[in-house]
Amino acid sequence: MSKKKSSSNGIVYSTDPGFHPQPDEPQEAKTIPAALQPLRIRLDAKQRAGKSVTLIEGFAGAENDLEALGKRLKAFCGVGGSVKDRQIIIQGDQRDKVLQWFKKNGYTKARL
Repeated sequence: MSKKKSSSNGIVYSTDPGFHPQPDEPQEAKTIPAALQPLRIRLDAKQRAGKSVTLIEGFAGAENDLEALGKRLKAFCGVGGSVKDRQIIIQGDQRDKVLQWFKKNGYTKARL
């Protein structure tokens, strides 16, 4: 067996004359406008040793835009948190503050 890796991505032969293999790199998702973001805000305490956190879910867009949004929300609320698994996690019950920030910044479809 040859130890060379093939760049054909498992394609051995194609009879289609217009066939071109697709690149392996996933395309970065484009962030939709703030007014169209279907964000959901909820309180969660599961698997957190009884501590409550505010979860923001449903962001449609690039990962770095999600990180930036999480950073702005944490700064506005004055608490810690993180961004994991396409969710923004804010420490404590900050649902009202987060909803207020979303309405002020044009996220009209955000809901509790």
